Amino acid sequence: MRRAKIEEQNKYLLIQQRRFRVAADVVTDAWMAFPEIHAVAVIGSVAKALWKEIPRFSDFRRERIEVWHECRDLDLALWIESQQRLREIHREANRALSKAFESGADTSVVPHQLDIFMFDPANDAYLGRLCSFNQCPKGKRDCLVPGCGAIAFNKVVDGFVPRADLLAPAQHAMLYRRGAGRLRSALDLPGVEA
Repeated sequence: MRRAKIEEQNKYLLIQQRRFRVAADVVTDAWMAFPEIHAVAVIGSVAKALWKEIPRFSDFRRERIEVWHECRDLDLALWIESQQRLREIHREANRALSKAFESGADTSVVPHQLDIFMFDPANDAYLGRLCSFNQCPKGKRDCLVPGCGAIAFNKVVDGFVPRADLLAPAQHAMLYRRGAGRLRSALDLPGVEA
């Protein structure tokens, strides 16, 4: 495989992570207006400096060529004290992403690429995920999971149990905390050396 193709793929994967980080900032800014939101943090691979691995892409996998890890979605931790306005919170994230894209911000992240994990601010207890559908219930297979939609727009993922280290990245990737305001930009999170 040509070195240029490997470099092109690596550049694309770094740009992809950056676009997710821009989206994290856009969504966080939109959510800061909601008094029930206590904090927002980036978790998952978008919060970390990327690492090299043999990817799922067939050409690279077949030749066992390592490239940067692929960020497939944006995982955000959302500490929220009331789930009464989850629909409005979901809509505001969608609106903010759309406006950012239309204004030329360096992000092309769409709402279904957001994976929002909700937590109780009092004890970090996992509450569920913010549903990405535009109505609850939507009548999709995901909606048939027992307990899904018991609280409107709180998605229950069948068989999901949060890992003990799920919130570990949040310590250094907290973007907003009520009372303190904006703590950092997601663009300031660790990156790989050029």
